[in-house]
Amino acid sequence: MKLFKEFRKQEVLVLLYRIFLAYFFYQIARFLFWYFNKGLIKIDSVSDYLSLSYHGIAFDTTAILYINALFIFLSIIPIVVNTKKIYQKILFWLYFITNGITYAMNFGDFVYFKFSQTRLTSAAFQVAQHESNIFKVFTASIIQNPYVLLWFVVLMWLWVILYKKIKVQEKKPQKLVPYFIWSILILCVTAVLAVGGIRGDFKHSTRPINLVDANRFVKIPSQGNIVLNSTFSFFRTLGTNNFKEVHFVDEKFIDENIQPYKMYDRKVTGKPNIVIFIVESFGREYSGAFNKDKNIKDYVSYTPFIDSLAGQSLIFPNTFANGRQSIHGMSSVLAGIPSLTDAFTSSPYSNQKIQSIVSVCNEMGYDTSFYHGAPNGSMGFLGFGNILGFKHYFGKTEYNNDSDFDGMWAIWDEPFLQYFAKNVGKNQPFMTTVFTASSHHPFKIPEKYNGKFKKGKNQMHEPIQYTDYAIKQYFETAKKQPWFKNTIFVFTGDHTNEIYYPEYEKVMNRFAVPLIFYSPNPEYSLKGISQEFAQQIDIYPTLADLIGYHKKIRSWGRSLVSEKHYSPIIANSDGTVEQFIIGNYIYRFDGKEVVGIFDKTDLGLEKNLLDQLKRNPETEKGKQIAKAWYQDYMNRVVNRKLY
Repeated sequence: MKLFKEFRKQEVLVLLYRIFLAYFFYQIARFLFWYFNKGLIKIDSVSDYLSLSYHGIAFDTTAILYINALFIFLSIIPIVVNTKKIYQKILFWLYFITNGITYAMNFGDFVYFKFSQTRLTSAAFQVAQHESNIFKVFTASIIQNPYVLLWFVVLMWLWVILYKKIKVQEKKPQKLVPYFIWSILILCVTAVLAVGGIRGDFKHSTRPINLVDANRFVKIPSQGNIVLNSTFSFFRTLGTNNFKEVHFVDEKFIDENIQPYKMYDRKVTGKPNIVIFIVESFGREYSGAFNKDKNIKDYVSYTPFIDSLAGQSLIFPNTFANGRQSIHGMSSVLAGIPSLTDAFTSSPYSNQKIQSIVSVCNEMGYDTSFYHGAPNGSMGFLGFGNILGFKHYFGKTEYNNDSDFDGMWAIWDEPFLQYFAKNVGKNQPFMTTVFTASSHHPFKIPEKYNGKFKKGKNQMHEPIQYTDYAIKQYFETAKKQPWFKNTIFVFTGDHTNEIYYPEYEKVMNRFAVPLIFYSPNPEYSLKGISQEFAQQIDIYPTLADLIGYHKKIRSWGRSLVSEKHYSPIIANSDGTVEQFIIGNYIYRFDGKEVVGIFDKTDLGLEKNLLDQLKRNPETEKGKQIAKAWYQDYMNRVVNRKLY
């Protein structure tokens, strides 16, 4: 009994209470995350939510143990003074500084999940390192979303109160030998439990849980974000590099079914100029021209000029983005390189020789340029533009008029597009890309246009109208330029943004962007509506075809205007698993196995047919094609064969 007196019972129980508080508040954050994003994450019943939150405990455990490892260690290490007030005060501050910072990550995702469509990951570093205005963005977000900050403050205040409710009473050990023996035993047991908790299992054969494992417990993929927490997803992706060679099929299967090299033989009498518009956050939802046959109740368009231009163009109302962020859009559109779970552009392999529409045009004697009104280097565009080989870069520095700066991101779209229209074309033929900036958080327009555009149903509707108006004004100027009539214009979005209509809450439609090919020159026959599935990585081979490039093109996309038929394989990632549309089905692939098969009309991914289609010849081959595509992608990226 004397030995048991030195068990340190009160210290262990208080430690368990303090760790329990972390679990409690993580569950509250989980509920608030769902509440703020319930339009994007469908949950049918209370029991479904409780099941998701229950399975989330394993991911909370990993996060809580990551963050509190030092706190736990210092709470039970045998140094005799553990129960003294000063020592407990040190533990208090350690506990709340570490937990407060990491708990806040979840609150950031209340807002930014709407834009990123995935929980916070370490990829945020790659985005932040190219921006000098992060504090402004943060401040604007707080102003626009005060309830998020209020919830955080209230919950942290409540957490502190509950922490202080139960205190460790000062007690000096009477017998040091039993004290140290019990302490060592407690440390050993704690270490074993901690290792199992961080790994997510005690089985030696089981790999530590990661983001993919959240999808084991869901009915539809988007629910995986409820199972996860942002602290876990951030720390679990630190230092990760999922780019590695894999081998599922032989090269002959890849050559026959993936066809990574394509050739076109179009005869072109002259060299058309190319103007590519990558419109910031331009989701397909906003444009009426792309929603005529979607049967969306009470639909309203917010792009009147784009709609009118689409009527004179070749458009694809079933187009998907190949990434989730702006820099992903740049690599997809210009180089035909999608971003999967890990972004290519932030990988160790992005700095390599890459065949792209830029290199093709450089080879054919084009003058190539890139325009973005943000501070030079923002978003990583300047660096990646240099890798692709643009001859000229025009940013905020070259624009040289800060009076047109929006105060947050870039030069307002209208003046910058006027500069763009007047500055290009000095040497022909030319290929140029402009990346707009105004249709973005913090969802503002120039003061002189306040009241000109309808507010709409969400924050994106007003600024996308402003950008549409800026593009209209651009065309008024461009039409007067000598290069206009012999130019092919391309319009697409980099990714989607805020969603209003349920049709676009569907998992696959969160990648839904418009795609327009327009030319005033009838020779290029860019007219009509094509209902076939398309994607951003189809733009590069389509343009290479249109300008008469007759050499091999390294591309996972295909020309959308060629008589040569290459079977489409739509590819993107929700940040956890890869997604492919092949033939009549959508396949979800975790890097090793296909974990879901859905009818391609099931854009919400609500009915997994994996078990029902086990012996279906089409889906069995589809699985192999998905693996083959992934194999070719990984092997080319890792072995630097993107040319």
